[in-house]
Amino acid sequence: MRVLVVEDDRELGRVVVSGLRSAGFAVDLADRLAEADLKLATNAYDCLVVDRGLPDGDGLALVDRLRRAGARVPVLMLTAMDAVADRVAGFQDGTDDYVVKPFAFAELAARVGALCRRAGRLRPSVAVVGDLEVDLGRRRVRRSGVLLALTAKEFAVLELLVAGVGQVVPRTDLIECCWDEMAEPMSNVVDAVIAQLRRKLGAPAVIRTVRGVGFVIDDVEEPAAGAPVSR
Repeated sequence: MRVLVVEDDRELGRVVVSGLRSAGFAVDLADRLAEADLKLATNAYDCLVVDRGLPDGDGLALVDRLRRAGARVPVLMLTAMDAVADRVAGFQDGTDDYVVKPFAFAELAARVGALCRRAGRLRPSVAVVGDLEVDLGRRRVRRSGVLLALTAKEFAVLELLVAGVGQVVPRTDLIECCWDEMAEPMSNVVDAVIAQLRRKLGAPAVIRTVRGVGFVIDDVEEPAAGAPVSR
């Protein structure tokens, strides 16, 4: 899941970005509305975390423009403006959630995750594929009832794969949704994480490679004859 944070306070922005990345999100940062507009024009995001008092305007102006253009990306307003009137204005302009500074980071990460799932890409709270169970809310994975220890990035990749069981997820989609601007698209980061996931998930394998396309997760132990797939 990829998130755009729009925050002009450099220290707070760094903390929010670092924390969300540790929670498994791919995160980009913009410190002005103009920069946010540019990133939104070139990247697809599952959620926005937006401050209100930005150097070139109110964060609500960004939300208003997005809604007028028909964009449905969820927006969480993260601001020190805590008056009831401010919150009401935020919701009236299309904000989906509103968190007041100072805040508990665990709550912020949970709210961002809930908004990403609500957007439609990841709807079920628990995904089950054969004997594999992925609890998206609690971020826990079990195979045959055994709790597995996954890194944040491994969980993010698995989360996207189980969102469309039986459907091939292109490598480019994994890069776009699970990595941020710090990733090198031509590197082998995807293959490395997939290899780690396969090792931790164990046998029989549930992640298959579709050569030249991407990856698919299902409970089929062996591919159909002639299918261009490999383990």
